Amino acid sequence: MLVPVVTGPTAVGKTALAALIGGEARVEVVSADSRQVYRGLEIGTAAPSRADRAAVPHHGVGFVDPRERYSAGRFARDARGWVACIAGRGATPLVVGGTGLYLRALFEGLFEEPELDADRRRRLGEWLGGRPRAELERWAGRLDRGFRGGGAQRAQRAVEVALLTGRPISALREERSPAPPALRPWYAVLTLERRRLHERIAARVGRMLEAGWVEEVRGLLAAGVPPNAPGLSAVGYREIVAHLEGRVPAAALEGVIVAATRRYAKRQETWFRHQLRGPVLRLDSGAAPEALARAVLAGYRAAADRPCASA
Repeated sequence: MLVPVVTGPTAVGKTALAALIGGEARVEVVSADSRQVYRGLEIGTAAPSRADRAAVPHHGVGFVDPRERYSAGRFARDARGWVACIAGRGATPLVVGGTGLYLRALFEGLFEEPELDADRRRRLGEWLGGRPRAELERWAGRLDRGFRGGGAQRAQRAVEVALLTGRPISALREERSPAPPALRPWYAVLTLERRRLHERIAARVGRMLEAGWVEEVRGLLAAGVPPNAPGLSAVGYREIVAHLEGRVPAAALEGVIVAATRRYAKRQETWFRHQLRGPVLRLDSGAAPEALARAVLAGYRAAADRPCASA
């Protein structure tokens, strides 16, 4: 089954585009956002509004307690169930979100990496953590001929596995990879020139703070959610927790969140350049929203009409 996916970095306009697509076709949205799953985090995760959810059914939004850890594997199991139910109702499941690991888990299955000696990995990680990204990627490429980039964290993991197991992670993946799921993705990746994306991020953070983001976090803590809860580990939430604990002054909070969000968006962009497997349509989200919605629908329908699309 070919499934359309709208993805891209934070603040690029995925949620708004999904709402427009829902106005043009009978779709139900499956959220692939690792923070929108949590209850009580509506402001800081830019969760779809009640009006959006009334207009287009959404699945995977606001149903997990923020104290609970929600894994990519659990998401994949849940999402496959949602997709099957949506298709059974005669609608089109539209996956929307920017959590790359969720997309990989849903469409490719998850590779179970080997267990590494905890002490040796910690000591190696401390040393690797001080290396520049270019050096990490150079070492990863030398130790693992199958390394295809993807950022400093991915490069560090490739080095760790190669040195601590004696085998490259790409070879281990080939041996241990699970059977591919029955769902196949068709990706619409929203992009935006870096300066404009940064402007959008800054404007959105400002709106979130004005809407009561700090009060949202204060209320969660008052309700007994611990400051180190999985739901509060997201970008922005951890900075607000630090502010409420007196570690970030109020005057600096907005700038700290904007900087962290921009770094996160850059990591997402790197992931989407290197890690997506399947047909990809890249769209400039600065175009007219209605035109973007039409382009996504036309591209997906053309792909679904091909004879091999349902294989």
